[in-house]
Amino acid sequence: MSTWELLLIALSLAMDAVGVAVAAASSGFTPRWRPAVRLAFHFGWFQFMMPVIGWWVGRQVAGQMADYDHWIAFALLAGVGVHMLWEARGDEVERLAADPTKGMRLVALSVATSLDALAVGGSLALMGIAIWYPSAVIGVVTGALALAGIHLGRRLRGRYGRSLDLIGGLVLIGIGARIVLTH
Repeated sequence: MSTWELLLIALSLAMDAVGVAVAAASSGFTPRWRPAVRLAFHFGWFQFMMPVIGWWVGRQVAGQMADYDHWIAFALLAGVGVHMLWEARGDEVERLAADPTKGMRLVALSVATSLDALAVGGSLALMGIAIWYPSAVIGVVTGALALAGIHLGRRLRGRYGRSLDLIGGLVLIGIGARIVLTH
């Protein structure tokens, strides 16, 4: 996997977290640096850990799926991409009713925005790619983009979250197709 592909995957996976960060900021839940950093850190941490978990699970079953692992990787990436496209179809701007920077809401949002990374980790295992570097890149990119999303959300009031999901979904589908075509 090239550096560019890894960065595109990281950017695509970060879009859910960016959308929530923009919504949190535009809803007024991140007026100070502490809640903003807490939200971005948790999103980055969970995006780092979920691919590791998915990779570990994928490694357990990789030997039994060697003949069709590229199709499974494609299905996982395309499935995540289609899910992102489905989420991007809505017209309304997401507003959060409760503070997403504390307690179980923070954990639940961190898990929810990183489930896609779990599937990508499984795909990387099936492709025989080591996980620590890609996982670190995914986590750092997500944390940084979540902070940027908070900053933008304060200024733009959440107008572009759907477009980010659309672009991220198309990128993941494209990478999945390239895996099948080059296998």
